[in-house]
Amino acid sequence: MNAENDMLTTPLTADLLRGALDLERTERGLLPHRLPARARAQCDDGQLAMAESQPSGVRLVFRTRATVVELDTLPTKRVYVGVPPRPDGVYDLLVDGRLVDQGGVRGGDTLTLDMATGNARTESGPVGTLRFDGLPGREKDVEIWLPHNETTQLVALRTDAPVEPVVDQGRKVWLHHGSSISQGSDAASPSTTWPALAASLGGVELINLGLGGSALLDPFTARAMRDTPADLISVKIGINLVNADLMRLRAFAPAVHGFLDTVREGHPTTPLLVVSPVLCPIHEDTPGPSAPDLEELAAGRLRFRAAGDPAERASGKLTLGDVRRELSRLVRQRAVDDPHLYHLDGRDLYGEADAAELPLPDQLHPDAATHRRIGTRFAELVFGGGGPFAAEGA
Repeated sequence: MNAENDMLTTPLTADLLRGALDLERTERGLLPHRLPARARAQCDDGQLAMAESQPSGVRLVFRTRATVVELDTLPTKRVYVGVPPRPDGVYDLLVDGRLVDQGGVRGGDTLTLDMATGNARTESGPVGTLRFDGLPGREKDVEIWLPHNETTQLVALRTDAPVEPVVDQGRKVWLHHGSSISQGSDAASPSTTWPALAASLGGVELINLGLGGSALLDPFTARAMRDTPADLISVKIGINLVNADLMRLRAFAPAVHGFLDTVREGHPTTPLLVVSPVLCPIHEDTPGPSAPDLEELAAGRLRFRAAGDPAERASGKLTLGDVRRELSRLVRQRAVDDPHLYHLDGRDLYGEADAAELPLPDQLHPDAATHRRIGTRFAELVFGGGGPFAAEGA
């Protein structure tokens, strides 16, 4: 059945997808969302809309004897004015949990962003096709991890043998929320973002609510987490609050309390880990906002700088140091009445020695090697012996 006209088309339905909180039927395909419709309706921020529609951690999962798999998708490519073109988003093919192939899809829509002016425009493009062949002809579990940094509408799934949903294997579900680092910015591929690596090492199912530029203690995100079934929960808080210059010290602790209170409404005894920011030298002692370095941009490189003034800390502007101190204090305070609440200093995942060896290329985001290091360390510290999730029977 390898002839093209013998390929079987399988409807794209929710039972074949994992990692999405909502699926939107559009005129052109099926669009996975990582925030539910009610949450999306409460914020019209373009950055959030882009981030939550980029399917980090979302994957097609099915069982089949197929040796050929084709997936038609409509991606949205990002282009930054004055910066060399970004590579196409990567799709990872896993067979029985092992990465065996990768691919990309050409075509699609194009979102052009001007970092100097903030302007954006979108141009429509054609659907593209991803093809994997040479797969073993035995029964196997197949996963196609969608690009973590490229909005992707699913159009059609074709195989040369029938597919069926994978039966629930009873693995615990880990729900994680964080910033672009958690979403996977500058990771090599979707199954090698640090949360995906940590989930694989920890033997859990990942729901990744890492939202680039949008880990801002939004109440609608907390409600989405409250309402999502999960066995393990983590929230990584801080860098976006600083680089967006979103709030002052007076508002920060009450906002964290409110966020955690909301999560606890739906998960009163679920292991809940609060993670402070990894090291980011430009914002350790200098407040936000973060801004593109225009000199670097003129040279064709996208890098960031801290645009705040250290003296502004006196008026309550936040630095990463301030955030870490407050989170540590706040978790200690809450843990008196919440024995399932834990804290992890982000510098244990990526600290000063790591920054000296593996500096952040654009001053904000880790590269692929650093994602691997953070994911491995998180698995060791959190899922490993003596870690908070291991202690809770993960």
